[in-house]
This record gives sequence, structure tokens and C-alpha cells, in this order.
Amino acid sequence: MLKFIRWALGGLAALGVILALPRLYTALRYNPEIKAVAEAPVRRVAIVFGAGLRRDGRPTTVLYDRVWTAVQLYRQGKVQKLLMSGDNQFENYNEPASMKQAAIELGVPEKDIVLDYAGQRTYDTCYRARYIFGLQEAVLVTQSFHLPRALFLCEAFGLKAVGISADQRAYLRGSQVVWNAREVMATAAALWDVWVARPTPILGEPISIE
Repeated sequence: MLKFIRWALGGLAALGVILALPRLYTALRYNPEIKAVAEAPVRRVAIVFGAGLRRDGRPTTVLYDRVWTAVQLYRQGKVQKLLMSGDNQFENYNEPASMKQAAIELGVPEKDIVLDYAGQRTYDTCYRARYIFGLQEAVLVTQSFHLPRALFLCEAFGLKAVGISADQRAYLRGSQVVWNAREVMATAAALWDVWVARPTPILGEPISIE
């Protein structure tokens, strides 16, 4: 029995290492592409990734920080348009609309905000940015823990991107542990999707960002 337990623990440890390798690869490969707002290159569009809503429909702290960071890029003339991409699967859950409202409250004109209602996953957001919205380059706005995966996916779809960190506060340590643990699995899934499964997200007619 003891021998079996040792084998089982060893197998779990080996599995953990295997699952962590994609996360390690993307972190090493793409961390140099992560910049602060002041270091951001000039690009026409910033892609802002969804990150959940509160019960009242307003952005969570993490999502608000993404919107706020994108607005700083806009104010500094780094970008001209904000592409808000998020989930809208349910009638009373509309991430892009909530992100848009937050950006308007922060001073961005409605005409410079574009909504992607089918960004259910990071994979979907990056795929649609390239093939529905026709982007060839952009800056990506999200937290540092998420940027390596987002940059990997955009590069996989032929979208040249630079990551802008939306870390605007000291997040709870427990939350950071959860987010990074989730990224291990999500990054492994992203590599599988790109290299093996190649799922097609919700498509639709091409949308030009004027």
C-alpha cells in the first residue's frame, strides 16, 4: 500500500510538472513583451479582455483596472480605439457593455469604443480580433499573470501584439495564487487548442474598426 501511495504521489508530481511546462514556456517567451503604459508603443487599437462582473453588473476590480489602464493609453495618445471583448452569453450578463460604460465614465467618447460580445475565452477574443475585426497589430490590456497566454494566442493567429500590464493595485495574495494556478491549466489548454484541437469560436460578418 505504501509503495502504491509513493507511485501515486510521484505520478501526480510528474503530471504537475508536465502541466506547468506550457506556463513556464509562455512566461519566458512573452514576459519581455509586457510593458507599462508609459512604455507602450503607439498602436491604433487596444484590446481589453473581460474579467467578470459584480452582482450589480459593474466591472469587478480586476476588470475595472483593465478598463482604467486602456483609458490611460487612450488619453496619452497611444491608441485611438478600444476593443472591449467579453462574455455576453446570458441576458443579464454583459461584460462588453459594462466595460464600455466604465470607459465612457472615465472620459472616452462612445465613438472610439468597439464591442466584441463573443469573447467568451481569451482564445476567442484573440481569434476574433484577427479574423472578425481584421487587426494585424494591437496592444493587449490585462493583468501580468494573463498576458503571456494572451500574447501567445495572438501571435498564433498572426496578430502582432504588445502586452500592457493592468496591475494597478496590490491584489490579495490568495487571489494571485488562484489566478496563477488557473493559468497553469489555461495555458496548457491554449497550447492544445492552437496546436491540436483548433476550435472555431463564434464568427459572424467581418467588422471594420473605423
